[in-house]
Amino acid sequence: MLNKAPKLKYTIKAKAKSNINMGPASEAMIELLTLLFLNSLAEEAKAKAFEEKSATIRAQHLRAVSKKVLKKARG
Repeated sequence: MLNKAPKLKYTIKAKAKSNINMGPASEAMIELLTLLFLNSLAEEAKAKAFEEKSATIRAQHLRAVSKKVLKKARG
């Protein structure tokens, strides 16, 4: 497992068009939004595991919750 969050600016710049310049503030905002999303995903998975009376968060909990969270994020 990773000890720290991966640097997203390299992947975003690789996928973005070459004529787009991203400032450091926008890169920081993207990283913060990603961390907030992962934090909410972890909280929902923890709640799902608690509902099923499980002591550990398993992959099935994350899959079920991620579908719900992504649908909610799309609108």
